[in-house]
Amino acid sequence: MAHVFVAPHPDDAALSCGGLIASLRELGQNVTILTVYSGSGGGADGDLTGYQREALGFGTKAIWPVTEAFNRSAIAADFPVDDGSGVRPWAAEDDRLEATQADADASSKRFWQRASWYRRASIRNRPLAGQVLVDEVSTQGAVYTDDVVEAASTGDAVATRRVEDERYALFAEASIVFLDLPDAVFRGYQGDEQLLGEPRADDDAPAEILRREIARLEPQRVYFPLGVGNHVDHQLCRAVGLGLLGEARSWTMPGPDWADTVTFYEDFPYSWWGGFSSLDGLPAGALDGLPPDVLLTPRFADIGDQLERKIRGVALYESQLDRLFEGERKMASAVRLEAARVGSQGDLGRAERYWDAYRP
Repeated sequence: MAHVFVAPHPDDAALSCGGLIASLRELGQNVTILTVYSGSGGGADGDLTGYQREALGFGTKAIWPVTEAFNRSAIAADFPVDDGSGVRPWAAEDDRLEATQADADASSKRFWQRASWYRRASIRNRPLAGQVLVDEVSTQGAVYTDDVVEAASTGDAVATRRVEDERYALFAEASIVFLDLPDAVFRGYQGDEQLLGEPRADDDAPAEILRREIARLEPQRVYFPLGVGNHVDHQLCRAVGLGLLGEARSWTMPGPDWADTVTFYEDFPYSWWGGFSSLDGLPAGALDGLPPDVLLTPRFADIGDQLERKIRGVALYESQLDRLFEGERKMASAVRLEAARVGSQGDLGRAERYWDAYRP
């Protein structure tokens, strides 16, 4: 099965769904994260206001991580020792890299055969449009976007969050697609009252681009934020999910029945801060777009055996830990306590809760 997680911002998928993502990958199922508002609207990082920098926690591109075939520039060696081979401790020797790359090529081809879309990739391992074939560069495979890595190294807050999201995707063995729409703080929202209030009338939900990307991925299940906490970007993504539920089924090939595909997840840490327990905890009118013949029913995902992996994944978002949790230790405690709180409501030990759409 293929699963698509719609994340309003870098870190939302890891925070809210990290346990389920780990479970799905352990079962060998495909996971793609669509990070929607990952852009700055073209402004330089030095031009950020104090509020924008605080709200952030300090080109579209997709990555399909495959074992060793990724850029190691942001990952330190576990054992930085010189074994006399002349090869850096974190880099593979050529014969080892070739063997790994052969496995990666086979895995990639199987992925593309299941998918109906592409992102500047060649399953035949040939360069496209004059680009350098990175597999020919010793010790390198698919790489981070150079300008993003360079910007992050100089303190660009938006680029830093992008790199953290990429590192999480590598850790989680998930694909990731950045839509690079500008964050709400770059769309004119000022202060928490506006950021956690109603979306402006001229601020449309990203329905067209999200629908297109989701359709290309052909998922059996797609997860949208429920909008707990009422952040405008989360609300707009929720609106796209509700809008899909209202679409008539297309009989071309045939089209998906969204009522059997769309699921909503509870936004952490907002759900933890507010003690969210039922749909009644959402603001009035939050689900007005839900079609009258569609219901939402809770489903609990047991993440007891993946809880610590979820915590390690969230810890990769270093720029967010102090702002959201006052440090990594308190983050780990909050994740464990929230999983226990939600699990107790589903008669499970540790869990995440999802709200599945269905037509009775």
